[in-house]
Amino acid sequence: MKNSNVKIYDTTLRDGTQGEGISFSVTDKLLIAQKLDAFGVDYIEGGFPGSNPRDITFFAEAKKLKLKHAKLAAFGATRRAGVKPAADAQLRTLLESEMPVLTIVGKTWTLHVTEILKTTLEENLAMIEDSTRHLVAQGREVIYDAEHFFDGYKADPDYALKTLAAAVRGGSSNLTLCDTNGGTLVDEFKEIVARAVKEFGADKVGVHCHNDSGVGVALSLAGIAAGASLVQGTMNGYGERVGNANLVTILPNLFLKMGRTAHCTPQLAQLRDLSLFFDELANLRPDPKAPFVGQSAFAHKGGLHANAAQKVARSYEHIDPALVGNRTRVLVSDMAGRSSVALKAKEMGVALDEKHPAMKDLIEELKEREFRGYEYEAADASFKLLVSKHLAQRKTFFEVESYRVIIERHGDELWAEATVKLKVNGEPVHTVAEDTGPVGALDKALRLALEKTYPQLRTMTLRDFKVRILEGNQSASSRTRVLIESGDGQAIWGTVGVSDNIIDASWEALRESVEFKLSLG
Repeated sequence: MKNSNVKIYDTTLRDGTQGEGISFSVTDKLLIAQKLDAFGVDYIEGGFPGSNPRDITFFAEAKKLKLKHAKLAAFGATRRAGVKPAADAQLRTLLESEMPVLTIVGKTWTLHVTEILKTTLEENLAMIEDSTRHLVAQGREVIYDAEHFFDGYKADPDYALKTLAAAVRGGSSNLTLCDTNGGTLVDEFKEIVARAVKEFGADKVGVHCHNDSGVGVALSLAGIAAGASLVQGTMNGYGERVGNANLVTILPNLFLKMGRTAHCTPQLAQLRDLSLFFDELANLRPDPKAPFVGQSAFAHKGGLHANAAQKVARSYEHIDPALVGNRTRVLVSDMAGRSSVALKAKEMGVALDEKHPAMKDLIEELKEREFRGYEYEAADASFKLLVSKHLAQRKTFFEVESYRVIIERHGDELWAEATVKLKVNGEPVHTVAEDTGPVGALDKALRLALEKTYPQLRTMTLRDFKVRILEGNQSASSRTRVLIESGDGQAIWGTVGVSDNIIDASWEALRESVEFKLSLG
């Protein structure tokens, strides 16, 4: 049975935070809950109430949130063996969280029942049914997470299905089948989900997948295709080991490729912003190759591709990027032709026709620079300055006469001193600055020389600095490429410098970054 409407269950705040390097403060978690609610997610799992001070505080504060649609869920386990539900401390903590939805995990695999819980198969069924019934009797919606369901089904299908039946008897609203170890492949996953749907009905079955085999998204989509009506996942695929199924990839596939709908379908154009929001809070650099939302998801490098995409976008783009809040990008390289360069210039706000007289010289210099190690894929600002030069539109804001950097170590302290000599509006300017590193010292000295004339530079910051050795066989004399990412709170841009000397390459990228900022006005 096909369900056109799918419930979206986000577990970033619980399963996602079990990923290595992922940590959210209480304030972060509250912001995330509100962001997910605004996006239209149906369920937001907040974590284990009572497990640690952070989650205790989160649930205390979460009760005050005025969510428009999403239901907050607290996560826990079934009662302990031999303990009545009313006397079980964890079930009591779940109820005290006052969350409208309680998600409890139970054992499905006989191996876990007998070897991990050290109880009988019959007692495990009672634990599932009793716990569910007790929580439902207190007026809560209960979602049952069938842990290791697919491993359990493959070991003993009859018992695995009995655990689901126990949850249904207890009053569970949904049976979420968990591929906890992430080892199931698509065909067998789909077959097993279809069996559960046949037994309990499509409206009762959900799926929760991990990405250990690299198919977490594919499994989730297969589960929906097999009839499941709820899908769990995390934003950007955060999660334990290699991560959970990525909701950012699942959602556009569900809505745009499979014809399914959810409450959040109308907000799909906000997907890229949502993905970036999570990476920002997690202090992670966004994955440029992330499907749908990555910076490179709709980037065209070859001239043939760029030209075709300009004429008919769908010839080289599987969806309209705007549907997920992304955009088409044209990359320029030594493979670039007139079409690519013209499209890239247009993207940067520069009017450049393919037949412009300057095009031939521009492409020749571009290819010669690429041969020497320049790369413009992440250096849009340097590309725009190069185009402006060939169009005789590049304005001179300052002239560099010389610069010098001295590195000194005094005991445990390391310092760099930079001296910069410029001409600004024809007047000589000579500045000196110190910092812990040479690039920082150059940046300070350059700003010191220019900020009096160009105060807008005070809003500019260096965001990232990357160094690449281009010719490893030359050892310490190898040519070096430096990429600098800068921003001013309104825009972010990249510049590139290449030299046999790492300081000189850094200076070139830094100088162009400042020049681009000044060109913005």
